[in-house]
Amino acid sequence: MVGPFQILLILFILAIFFLLPVIAIIDIVRNEFTGNNKIVWVLIVLLFPVIGAIIYFIVGGSQKLPKN
Repeated sequence: MVGPFQILLILFILAIFFLLPVIAIIDIVRNEFTGNNKIVWVLIVLLFPVIGAIIYFIVGGSQKLPKN
């Protein structure tokens, strides 16, 4: 029997699996990168959604070009 806590836990885990890559892709598209880094990051996040998004948020922030 599945209770309300288990349903909330499943919904939370599904939200992480779907929202984290979407947020990463939106952030990649909205920012500028040097060279072909933007394409590389999009491919990493699309091929490895959760792990790729986590790696992007850890490493990718330092590769963004500063905004004017």
